[in-house]
Amino acid sequence: MNEFKFCPQCGSKKIETHGGVHWTCPDCGYDLYNNDAAAVGLFLISQGKLLTFTRTKNPQKGKLGLPGGFVNKGESLEEACSRECSEEIGITPPDFSYFCSFPNTYPYKTLVYSTCDAFFYAECSETPEEILKKIQTVDGEAENCKFINLEELDVNEIAFDSMRKAFALLKEKLQK
Repeated sequence: MNEFKFCPQCGSKKIETHGGVHWTCPDCGYDLYNNDAAAVGLFLISQGKLLTFTRTKNPQKGKLGLPGGFVNKGESLEEACSRECSEEIGITPPDFSYFCSFPNTYPYKTLVYSTCDAFFYAECSETPEEILKKIQTVDGEAENCKFINLEELDVNEIAFDSMRKAFALLKEKLQK
């Protein structure tokens, strides 16, 4: 859990932690809640195959990821999904729609972020080969972009728990 050893406002050692999500300081009245951060991911489907890539950074370096990431201040979920896709794989996704959401944790350096991960879904008319020709891994977070048959995807290779849960729903949807 995240902890403060000193009050961020006055430096007091009396900072009190309430369940790792709320901190108070009896000396200066500091009061902080650590609410969930919003994050997005996109299931980009072409001919029944899912676009994935290998994550190049921690957390979960080497695991399979989807285009996505944290929502910036002032952004909608949809704007974040478009921006993250553009930043990570160099393409703006086609029309996409909300699919589902799950809570998640995202360990980063000395903090563990609680997130609410919203997943979107897009079905492309272009072939996987046509899409892969357009992809450029721009920000260095993704490599080895590829389309995978859903039946062949090993869920243990997927980076995050929320993504695994969303993937299970996706398989159900596409099998109907």
